[in-house]
Order: sequence, then structure tokens, then C-alpha cells
Amino acid sequence: MSEEKKEKKIEQEEHRDERIEKTGQVTLDDNVQLDNIHLISIIGEIEGHENLSNNSKATKYEHILPSLAAIEDSKDIQGVLVLLNTMGGDVEAGLAIAEMIASLSKPTVSLVLGGSHSIGVPIAVSTDYSYIVGTGTMVIHPVRMNGMVIGVPQTFDYFKLIQDRITGFVCEHCSIDKKTLEELMMETGVLTKDVGTILVGEEAVKYGIIDEVGGIDKAIAKLHEMISQRG
Repeated sequence: MSEEKKEKKIEQEEHRDERIEKTGQVTLDDNVQLDNIHLISIIGEIEGHENLSNNSKATKYEHILPSLAAIEDSKDIQGVLVLLNTMGGDVEAGLAIAEMIASLSKPTVSLVLGGSHSIGVPIAVSTDYSYIVGTGTMVIHPVRMNGMVIGVPQTFDYFKLIQDRITGFVCEHCSIDKKTLEELMMETGVLTKDVGTILVGEEAVKYGIIDEVGGIDKAIAKLHEMISQRG
């Protein structure tokens, strides 16, 4: 290998490492002759319009949305793998990411690892096919609001509107029905100091939220299969 090629390869690797560190994203195969899969990780808390503290692991939606637009426009990237290990976060930012992923024309697969809680649920189901590892968890609960809440009927109507947007999206993109989903949200005997349900691995599949239990091997194999079927 010539010195010029070595320097170019080192530069590409440094750029790749920097991109992973800053945005949690990378294209898994840079050889355009093969299936180029773009990896997006949704980790920590999903950050909205306000910055979280420097001590918090966060997914910034202003990083994710432009990347998804670039993926849709790219002729080289053929599929998207979304890894999730998130506690949830900003509702508007989470729904924006979920809607963008759902509207991609390229094959998409999600994999829930440690957990995909709260607004992470719509993101997990927004892909064409979804996996969860056996120890992965999903927390289903009603919308929460921080800060001052005005105790008037309009506030509660607004809460219901947000809740309906979330449940509507989830039910549209997986096989759980709205009644069952709302029952899981309003369960009072599972979470201490809160309302909702924790689903672990196979339970998320049983309720029809996630398609299958599996790890990274199954997720990547499924994505390659979907890409080849499109080709």
C-alpha cells in the first residue's frame, strides 16, 4: 500500500472515530459494491429544545434529523440500523425522529438493547422490522410534563392530545391495539411511585410491540435480507 493510500485510510478512520464519538453514527461498510448500512444509536436521554447537562448521555435530535435526510438522499447507503438504549426524553424530539425513520424509503431495522423507554417506544417501532434482546426492557407509561402546569381543562385536553399522538403512532407501526396499549400505560401495580408497565424481552414481542427477540447478528442479517429483496 502506498504512503498516500495509508494516509488516506488513517484519515478516514480518524473521521469515523470522531463521528462515532460526537453523534453515535457510522456507515458500517464503506465499500459501495457491498450493502452499505448506516448505524444510528439512540442512547441516554433524547434531548429536545433545551440542552441537558454535560454529565448526561444524550441523543441530540438536531444531529439525527439531518443525518436521516442525508441517508434518504444518498445513493450509496442502502439500509439503516437503529440501536436503542434510551430512558426516553423530549416527546416532540422523539416523535420527530420516529416520523423521520418511518418515512425513509430504505429498509430499516431497530434493535432494543438495554432499554427503550417512554418516547423511545415510538422510535423502536418506527422501523420496518424490530428486535429486542432477551434482557432488554420497554417502559410504557403516560405522558409526563416538567415545570409549571396550569390546572385548567385546556391543560388536560393538551395532555390527551399528546398522548393520542403517541399511542396512534405506536399502534400504526406495530401490531398492538390501542386498548391494550392504554391498559399497559395505566397499570398501577408494576412501577413503584409511577403508573405504567415494564416489558422485558419476550413480553414486548408477546404484546405485539416488537417483532422478534434477537441480537445484533439477527438484526444485521435481517437488514441484508431486506436490502437484497429490494435489489
